[in-house]
Amino acid sequence: MLRDGEPHLLLSTMLLTHKADDRLSLEPYKVAYDLAYGGSPADAATAVADGRARQDQLAAESLCEILQALGSNGSTPVVAALLVNRAGWVTDLLSYSLSWPEHLPVAEGLAVRDALRFALKACRVECVELDEKSLPDLASQTLDTSSVAIDARLRALGTTVARPWRKEQKLAALAAWFAMTMKR
Repeated sequence: MLRDGEPHLLLSTMLLTHKADDRLSLEPYKVAYDLAYGGSPADAATAVADGRARQDQLAAESLCEILQALGSNGSTPVVAALLVNRAGWVTDLLSYSLSWPEHLPVAEGLAVRDALRFALKACRVECVELDEKSLPDLASQTLDTSSVAIDARLRALGTTVARPWRKEQKLAALAAWFAMTMKR
């Protein structure tokens, strides 16, 4: 939420994309890799499709719960910020993940990002995608605020959440701040 152009924290929670007892929703590409190289390559694509569908559904359900919690506090989200990186060239995650075991964490991360996109669309929340590398400079220019002042504001915002307030959380908060400013 923005108040006087400054971000304020309304809710700190996790958006779930997997169930603890469901390995396929946790790591569909790792499961596919194990199937492909454990003797059943035909089942790899089916496993990924099933795991990704589970991730999408869980993300949508989790986001609906978050939106309800925000609504009960009198807030209506108008935009979400999704941090992206320069991995857009990966167009076939299954082939990518099966080609080298070191690709699995990247594929899993991109799958979670796709689950978030699915959830935002399902819940009719506008999504702004922002490059994580260029965001700090873009935000400084757009917000007409020095990077030092932005860092100070993000550090102060971090005092209102559970520790640790990590770099990726600060970047996510900056992305939300930027997206809300652009929406006004």
